[in-house]
Amino acid sequence: MKFFCKTLLAFWVLSEGVLAGPWSAWMPEHITAFEGTCVVIPCRFSYPEELRPPTIHGIWYFNSPYPKNYPPVVYKSRTNIVHESYVGRSRLLGELNFRNCTLQISRLSPELSGKYYFRGDLGGYNQYTYPEHSNLEVINKPTIVNPPEVVEGSDAELRCEVPDNCPDMKPVITWMNYENLAEHSVYAQIEEEGSTWSLISILKFLPLRENHGHEVGCKVSYPNTTFEFDGFSTLDVKYPPRILQVNSSVEVLHGAHVFLMCIVDSSPTAMISWLREDEILHEDLAGNLTLYLDNVTHLQDGLYTCVAENIYGKDNHSLALSVLYAPWKPVVNGSLMAVEGEPVTISCSSQSSPDPTITIFKDKKPLAMGVYKSQVEMEFESVSHEDDGEYWCTAENQFGQSSTAFNLTVEFAPRILPDSKCTAARDTVKCICAAKANPEAMITFELPTRNVTVNETDREFVYSQKTGYIVTSILTVQREVDSQLYIVCSARNLYGTKNQQLQFHHSSESPCRQSDVGKGWTSGSCCGLCHTHSCGVLCQPGQKKKKQ
Repeated sequence: MKFFCKTLLAFWVLSEGVLAGPWSAWMPEHITAFEGTCVVIPCRFSYPEELRPPTIHGIWYFNSPYPKNYPPVVYKSRTNIVHESYVGRSRLLGELNFRNCTLQISRLSPELSGKYYFRGDLGGYNQYTYPEHSNLEVINKPTIVNPPEVVEGSDAELRCEVPDNCPDMKPVITWMNYENLAEHSVYAQIEEEGSTWSLISILKFLPLRENHGHEVGCKVSYPNTTFEFDGFSTLDVKYPPRILQVNSSVEVLHGAHVFLMCIVDSSPTAMISWLREDEILHEDLAGNLTLYLDNVTHLQDGLYTCVAENIYGKDNHSLALSVLYAPWKPVVNGSLMAVEGEPVTISCSSQSSPDPTITIFKDKKPLAMGVYKSQVEMEFESVSHEDDGEYWCTAENQFGQSSTAFNLTVEFAPRILPDSKCTAARDTVKCICAAKANPEAMITFELPTRNVTVNETDREFVYSQKTGYIVTSILTVQREVDSQLYIVCSARNLYGTKNQQLQFHHSSESPCRQSDVGKGWTSGSCCGLCHTHSCGVLCQPGQKKKKQ
């Protein structure tokens, strides 16, 4: 799009009050023009009022105000003798007698850039080089002014500034590569500063992150000439981070190596952080960030988050890292010791990924099972002595199996076993009392008709042995059977006492005749239970065993 600027005729009028003293000059400190075009340097000067010269001459010097240095002469009104670089290029537009020293230089070339000084010649000794000067810059590309900040979603303007200090040649500005900018528009204006003029073309648009790094051009041309100058600006669009790529949720085996990558688009560069829960594991100011996990364990299982942040905003993305592993050795909790009749709950737990199948066995029989659970419970509403014993808890998944053995101890009152009895032989009676209890039972033999009690402390009569929870006591005595005699086995622990009369079983060797039963004591032995050291206790008084 081209814009043509009409030539504006500016009359530069400067009152004497503006000048800084009797010998003073005014000209723009800095002025620019394109190579090959022209430039007009406006200039005014003053001198003491008491001097009334009939004619005023002037000289323009290049890069030095001192004549003794023989600086190049740009223009000289007396002789028109100038430096070869300015032959046919320089002319005075101002009228010196009206204190106007305006200078025009045509067909500019880069070597003409520099400082220009004016020297007034009022005749005789009244010659003065003014220290005020103008710095000419010959350029070959327009100036593109970017805004301090171009932010995504906020209106922005680019300015293409072109000097317009050559009345003979008027510039035309054209924007290039702007068609893809959103909501773009172009307008022009003329600006004046310090008696120098500029043509300004403004490109307004709505920046997007896709425009970041896009190159926009500004071209300057002059009608009826071949002169063209262009400049380019790369858009630096600021926008908040956007995470472009990150791993999806990951399942890995215990001991594996894991790479988690996060790729971010942002301007300016974002601070990227990898976090596990709220802990920062790795961070860097970069466009992408990789988190390396070596030999992963269950401790690294969890939620990982990539966070990208700059001053314009932030973005984040989370993923789950699941570390797969075989079950740990099961842990058993609960009451492993109970009293018969109490309710009992025992739990078995294990950790694995995925969750295990947990089974509690006794004698290879499954009693409780949990599928894909980290814990299973075995409950007894009323525990029995039969529940006492060894159990196994097994946890397994597709990656392995682990087991733990445990014992449930049930305490219970004594139970007298069926094989408890008395057996009569030729000259002895052997009574066996077997009792099962936990804690173990204390067994006592009682003879109620004789008011006699015998226990395991009477080692001459009783022999005891223990197998697990079973205590077996054997009472051995000499005897002749008394029809009124009977023997009671008593088993006792802290949970109770169990009494049971023992049944008599006669062996084929028994010497007792039926005629002896009920006749009382016979000579030579006690009819009943007797021992050489205890006949006085177990037999009636006066009926002692004869010496052999």
